Amino acid sequence: QVQLVESGGGSVQPGGSLRLSCAASGFIFSIYAMGWYRQAPGKQRELVATITDNSSTFYADSVKGRFTISRDNAKNTVYLQMNSLKPEDTAVYYCKREFVPAYWGQGTQVTVSS
Repeated sequence: QVQLVESGGGSVQPGGSLRLSCAASGFIFSIYAMGWYRQAPGKQRELVATITDNSSTFYADSVKGRFTISRDNAKNTVYLQMNSLKPEDTAVYYCKREFVPAYWGQGTQVTVSS
């Protein structure tokens, strides 16, 4: 069975950092593009970053220069390093296996507040 399990969320001050992890199982991880998405209360889920099978990356303008997506195929894990966090980054962050069929993790809460 396909599973994506996010971890690493928490509460930080503005300007702080967090590293999210997504542990994948139940499929051949290395051949899939992966993504991080987030959803704030009252807002639609939005793309944060994606990484392809050969580690090409894409970032939303809102996080470019602050967030870094990476993957470790030996560990079946995708990461999101988040630096210089802002209150507007507060959201539930979801890991996703991209394309068809897509799978979503359960999400991990990130809260950035003074």
